[in-house]
Amino acid sequence: MPTLDQFKTKYASVLDYIQSHNVRLDHLHVEGDKLVMKGAAPTEIIRNDVWNEIKAIDPIFADLDCEIAIDSSIPAPVRTYTVVSGDSLWKIADKFYGNGSLYPQIIAANPDQLKDEKSVIHPGDVLVVPE
Repeated sequence: MPTLDQFKTKYASVLDYIQSHNVRLDHLHVEGDKLVMKGAAPTEIIRNDVWNEIKAIDPIFADLDCEIAIDSSIPAPVRTYTVVSGDSLWKIADKFYGNGSLYPQIIAANPDQLKDEKSVIHPGDVLVVPE
């Protein structure tokens, strides 16, 4: 029977994702021959991403009992990016989304710093980059 440490090693990327995306874990223990993971995610997207990470490790997750609810009172994580020399909104959007034309999402997430596509960014500026 696997130990909790063995399960933590196997599902390390899931646990890392959970920690970095404000997923609350209420239970993480071994029950019989399964890892039991119960908690809540701030959004459905994050909950689905937890499941995608689980399926990338074990598509049938035969040794896992996982229940992740959605709790909108949990704050969603905020991803930020510090502008470097040579950056543009297009380049930043391309880096994070794989599509530079999505730069308006970055503008919308930073109303105090960016007004429109003509807004100037400078090295050292810290921008919120929505998931």
